[in-house]
Amino acid sequence: MDQKRILTIQDISCVGQCSLTVALPILSAMGIETAVLPSAVLSTHTGGFKGYTFRDLTEDLPAIKEHWKKEGIKFGAVYTGYVTVKQLQYILDIFNEVTTEDAKLIVDPVMGDHGKLYAGFDQDFVESMKKFCAKADVILPNITECAFMLGEEFHVTGHTMEYVEHVIAGLRKIGAKNIVMTGVEMKEGEQGVATYNAETDKISICSRPRIPGVYHGTGDIFSSTFSGAYFLGKSLEESARIAVDYTVAAIKTTEGDRDHWYGVRFEKALPELIKMIQ
Repeated sequence: MDQKRILTIQDISCVGQCSLTVALPILSAMGIETAVLPSAVLSTHTGGFKGYTFRDLTEDLPAIKEHWKKEGIKFGAVYTGYVTVKQLQYILDIFNEVTTEDAKLIVDPVMGDHGKLYAGFDQDFVESMKKFCAKADVILPNITECAFMLGEEFHVTGHTMEYVEHVIAGLRKIGAKNIVMTGVEMKEGEQGVATYNAETDKISICSRPRIPGVYHGTGDIFSSTFSGAYFLGKSLEESARIAVDYTVAAIKTTEGDRDHWYGVRFEKALPELIKMIQ
């Protein structure tokens, strides 16, 4: 895999420590040249803020791609986060036309959490995202997004291995290859991820003690860290473990701080991330 440049496509929430304001510093701290393509610009993220502004940048995507083609710019991987349904084909065009031959497509199918879809997403988006995930080399859905893509009831906790195997089998049926499913709670008081490695046909679980509370942006922290580690040549399982450990470290920087409810101070934990990848 080309390790010189990664492209991440997701929104800019100007305040809130999520999406591109998380992805760019994390990937850069990992020593990766990071290019960004904003899918939209929001004044804040949508979790808890009211009256936020939103500007869709869909129309800009084709012209940006054409400019990159003229300049001969190539990317060794594309990592997507928050995007709109109209952008999915444009993103595939970008992946097909301005990446290296061995480039990987890493998709975080951002659309919901805690059993509900985010504002602005509907079942049509779910169906389109299912098809998009089938094109990806790795998908990073949380347990809510898995339930919506499979059209099944959301299970909050009590995720047995039988249930994990069932969900992964369902995602494979819709075309998913390598799978990293977040929000898995196999034991009371613990939370983590389940990974399915298509090459080995094996499922692995990585869990850590659950830190009580709701922390906005942790999904983006996890996905960005995973994408960086995977891009650097770490295995699927090792990338997931590093992402879990850094996400926990980031949460701990903000644990108990009620004034900082809108995100976590991941920046303070970046030195730990650098040690992890070394």
